[in-house]
Amino acid sequence: MRVALLSDCYLPRLGGIEVQVHDLAQALRAAEHEATVITATPDSAGGGTKDPNVQRLALPFVLPAGLVANPLAFGPLRHELRTGGYDVAHVHMGVVSPFAMDAVQASLSLGIPTVVTWHCMLAYAVPLIRRLGYVRRWADRGAVLTAVSDVAAQPLRDLADGPVSVLPNGIDPARWAPEPRVRHDDGAVRFVTAMRLARRKRPHDLVELAARARATSGADLRLEILGDGPWRGHLERWISAHEAQSWVTLPGRVNRATLHERYLAADAYIAPAELEAFGIAALEARASGLPVIGPRQSGITEFVEHGISGLLTDGDDGLVEGLVHLAKDTAVREGIRAHNVSMPIRQQWDSVVDTSVGAYAQAIRAGSLGR
Repeated sequence: MRVALLSDCYLPRLGGIEVQVHDLAQALRAAEHEATVITATPDSAGGGTKDPNVQRLALPFVLPAGLVANPLAFGPLRHELRTGGYDVAHVHMGVVSPFAMDAVQASLSLGIPTVVTWHCMLAYAVPLIRRLGYVRRWADRGAVLTAVSDVAAQPLRDLADGPVSVLPNGIDPARWAPEPRVRHDDGAVRFVTAMRLARRKRPHDLVELAARARATSGADLRLEILGDGPWRGHLERWISAHEAQSWVTLPGRVNRATLHERYLAADAYIAPAELEAFGIAALEARASGLPVIGPRQSGITEFVEHGISGLLTDGDDGLVEGLVHLAKDTAVREGIRAHNVSMPIRQQWDSVVDTSVGAYAQAIRAGSLGR
């Protein structure tokens, strides 16, 4: 099958959609499908090398602050889809994705079977999207609508007035093997998280909640926040003002190998964002054996079962209570870890590819019925 994977954002930018589209393309090729990425991200955004499997319909210059947009892309995009011999177009959506929206319009107008996957929580955008009506129009025109988790799919089902299935993100579990574990004998309880340091990920809320849990539990609770972003300065100022350098660390962005090492040295993973559609880093931590704690209304519910593979909490007070519980109760932490080590995750690439190909086949059938 020849698949076009269409996304506003792609490597060398770093983010959840960027990495997932890249890894899905690789997994499809490993399963003997042809996969071409079509994106508005310029190759020069981070010095990436040219790839014959990537079509970059980008502006000839880099926009300020790394913004990705190309209002002139529709014509070249439609030409690529019309001449590329694609069996299906798989479009990857965020909350604001003008290139992806153009891609859906172009592929449907050309009669190409189309799958759309949302990687976001629509949240406050739902009323505007309802007024614009494009989700319902896409469904009526035969697009197969999917989202990366059930919580992300729920508002879309109402907007589409029809089915929206779950097409999860995937990881390679071999890369996140839970052993060899790194053990410490200093009595500290190490919590770790990996995120873009941006407001919606709630890093500032996290350090305040961790401070509350540290004071309440009386444990030597330590917090390592891996990643970088615009809120780094806020965190550094908070750490300095609260003299928290001994228990909060900000190592910055690290590669996957180092991230895995940090997971193996930790006791639990925190996923504090409420508007998290899936939580790839949390899934990687879960595959590394860590108990995962985070909000019940987020996408981590795709792979975290309360009390079994982690803790699902309600509100900030609930998150603090959960942190205290894990910090004080070694048996609970070790019991959850033993489960996570023995029970492999479902979101492995072979399974995700099968689900994706099933959605592609559904779109192809819908297109055949519509002709």
